[in-house]
Amino acid sequence: MDKNEIAAKLDEMGTLLELKGENPFRTRAYHNAAQALSTSTADLNVLVANGTLTDIKGIGKGLAGLITEFHSTGTAKDYEDLRASIPPGWLQMLRIQGLGPKRIRIITEKLRIDTVDELKDACLSGAVARLEGFGEKTQQNILAGIAHLSSVASKFLISTALEIAAELSHSIGALPQVKRCAVAGSVRRRKELVGDIDIIASVPSGKRAGVFAHFGAHPLVLKLESQGETKSSARLKNGMQCDLRLVEDVEFPFALNYFTGSKEHNVEMRSRALLRGWSLNEYAFTPAEGKKGKKPPRCTDERTIYKALGLTYIPPEVRENGGEFEAASEKELPELVTDADIRGTFHCHTNASDGLSTLEQMAEAAQALGWSYLGIADHSQAASYANGLTSDRVRAQWKAIDRLNARAKGFVVFKGTECDILPDGSLDFPDGLLSGFDYVVASIHSKFKMTEAEATKRVIRALQHKQVTMLGHPTGRLLLEREGYPLDLAQVIQAAADHGKSIEINAHPMRLDLDWRWVRSAKEKGVKICINPDAHHTDGLRDTFYGVGIARKGWLEPADVVNTYTKANVDRFFRRVREG
Repeated sequence: MDKNEIAAKLDEMGTLLELKGENPFRTRAYHNAAQALSTSTADLNVLVANGTLTDIKGIGKGLAGLITEFHSTGTAKDYEDLRASIPPGWLQMLRIQGLGPKRIRIITEKLRIDTVDELKDACLSGAVARLEGFGEKTQQNILAGIAHLSSVASKFLISTALEIAAELSHSIGALPQVKRCAVAGSVRRRKELVGDIDIIASVPSGKRAGVFAHFGAHPLVLKLESQGETKSSARLKNGMQCDLRLVEDVEFPFALNYFTGSKEHNVEMRSRALLRGWSLNEYAFTPAEGKKGKKPPRCTDERTIYKALGLTYIPPEVRENGGEFEAASEKELPELVTDADIRGTFHCHTNASDGLSTLEQMAEAAQALGWSYLGIADHSQAASYANGLTSDRVRAQWKAIDRLNARAKGFVVFKGTECDILPDGSLDFPDGLLSGFDYVVASIHSKFKMTEAEATKRVIRALQHKQVTMLGHPTGRLLLEREGYPLDLAQVIQAAADHGKSIEINAHPMRLDLDWRWVRSAKEKGVKICINPDAHHTDGLRDTFYGVGIARKGWLEPADVVNTYTKANVDRFFRRVREG
């Protein structure tokens, strides 16, 4: 395990101890150790090897031993024993929005329930509302949280799926008998949440046993659930299912296309094939029964499949039957933005607020990615929980950025802020201070329970502010944890268009907000998009590329994305927004 993974386990242990009602000093020790470890700049490998973990403030001998065990084995006995001591239903309850360890403990002790289903029944009977400190509103929120949990129970973040899929496909593709190997399914289409992983590989029929054996023995695989002549299904250690399909190389393009989907896209593909007298399935074009047409073409890749159907190549991300066929038949599909088009990003935090890396470290990491600029947007003063900057601290940061820019060659740091949108739609900083920033990201971090009309009015008022450049994480959603606050996005997008503002695709994999379904609407209205990682440490800058996947699903071209602009054009864009 790496440092961040271990810190997450320590933090989880603190939460589980709270759930059991352990001494608060003990639970706090785990949370503090997690924070200390994640923010330490020391090399964990060196600390473990030298036995110097206790040099980190907040990590004593016992915790040092626990961290060493995690680092060496990938788990720890104390951690496994702690999880085993807690009913599985309690662990599920922790995923319900608004339910923390203390409330779960009260509910389970007072009502003697152990599962989410029992909790739902208790809410429906009114028993939860009658508990001291709860009430009807809390009970309804819990029911809403249970409904949301049910809707995403078997889903995983695209970041998790991509990482695992890449490792498995690389491992399988490296085998000598494998000619071609690729990830398919919703992972390839870059859906924000995915249920499973599909991998397609071309292997001669007589050489497949070794590939299946290699797959089943992979360290990420928990157990094989089924295996046939062409398909092996496995349950992975993180709970995901992965299907490996082996085909002949001549079948590979068809299998890759079919199992990439979407279902609706595939239906249209088959319909278009039938118009030409062909049947299309996951293995080939064949003459359709009772149809007269030209001999089916030989296709060596997906491009030739689409060409045979009179279409330009349709990228996987837009295969949702949302107009891609009409555009492809008229050769009007846009050239989608790519990772290579990105020159920098804007919504990033440093340790001046709640980030873990310094200004200099963030700038160095951006340059290491080959970028030519980086925007720093630490929190404004209302975000006291995130160590939001006061006016004096803002001015001190501006001076630090000026010093860094004076030293940098071919690279610039833009001065930004993530300024809170207050409940009435006004901004957290005075206009005089806001005018000193290069750009302003306006975001909501409080009062999520407004009505749709109230929240929409709040956001639109902020977009009308002269100093605002872009709207940050528009709906505030956290994937797998909470739905966004109610918002009329059609009105918000129109307001951004009317006032020349940008909207962010927050590329953090738990957000991916603006949703791709609305990104295309923003494009149609002429709203420019900023892809921002909301990075709180140097590693977080790479999350920008998850946002590129969402931008591609929203049909965005490089010209639609501010991150593709040169430094000079970014500066002009910022000034143009303010000038209205």
